[in-house]
Amino acid sequence: MEDRGFNTPAVAGEALKGAALKQRSLAASFAKFREIGLLGFIILLSVAVQLRNPSFLTLENISDLATNTAILSILAVGMMLVIVTRGIDLSIGATLALSGMIAALTVGAYPELHPVAVVLLGTAAGLVSGLVLGFLVAKIGILPIIATLGMMNVFRGLTYMVSGGKWVSAHQMPESFKNMATGSILGVNNLILIAVIIYALAYCFVQHTRTGRQIYAVGSNPESAKISGINTDRILWLVYSIMGALSGLAGVLWVAKYASAQGDTASGYELSVIAACVLGGVSIAGGSGKISGIILGSILLGILNNALPLINVSPFWQMGIQGGIILFAVLVNAIVKRGVDRSNLMRRNV
Repeated sequence: MEDRGFNTPAVAGEALKGAALKQRSLAASFAKFREIGLLGFIILLSVAVQLRNPSFLTLENISDLATNTAILSILAVGMMLVIVTRGIDLSIGATLALSGMIAALTVGAYPELHPVAVVLLGTAAGLVSGLVLGFLVAKIGILPIIATLGMMNVFRGLTYMVSGGKWVSAHQMPESFKNMATGSILGVNNLILIAVIIYALAYCFVQHTRTGRQIYAVGSNPESAKISGINTDRILWLVYSIMGALSGLAGVLWVAKYASAQGDTASGYELSVIAACVLGGVSIAGGSGKISGIILGSILLGILNNALPLINVSPFWQMGIQGGIILFAVLVNAIVKRGVDRSNLMRRNV
């Protein structure tokens, strides 16, 4: 019988190669358009809420939503860098509280101090906290979840110590300090402007600097990164320091916005920040995450926090709905990652 070559090794190899390329293309398409899908979900959710409550998409409510989400989005930048390196930081709420308390006590004692100096002081306090965490993770080799969980309690304890267990209330803070968060430039709230600046700097850092690319390399394959000459300890120390500095900045902005500093400020807030990153497509396994993704993840959380009370959803159901959406996002990320890994394996075998 004539052999038409349908079962020859060459044809089989071509078939495998074609399958691998097709699988790779599909996985790449999922990864590329994940943000578009998230944006579409945000639009559909907004329309649905607007139909239930016409006040949702008013300019005033949108401004409030963006302002309330600004601090969360600032913290999400630092958390993304940490998670990309296969780490986690559970201490950011405590770092925020400590930095905010130091800032509040300082402006209470020196009301004539310029707000920019207070911002630098709070950011420096957060940076020191981040440096300590980075040292424990990078140099001592403690697992990030253990190091940050331990330091979370240390920072929370320090907050109570420096404050003597007391609160700092609005009447103890000068108006110039509170206006830093409530004021605006050209009609845009200062918190939103600060968040936009942070995101612009972060985008340039991760996309256009060698260190930014090294962060992703460390998260993708730490051993290969080390062999290729990347100082992985320096990278880990850097990302935790950045996270600490942003937590310090967020602490000052938080106190200025709410005109109150307490020992339990932002307790549990780190979970919301992690959720924003996960919703935005940042892989807990490391090596993957985009600035555009965490922007959308932060916006989605902000919409949920703002919209669910507007449509009279029970507080008990609010937590359940948010948890369900986060689990769905994790499931989608896992499916996409599995597809990418499968296509890479097929490509290597061809």
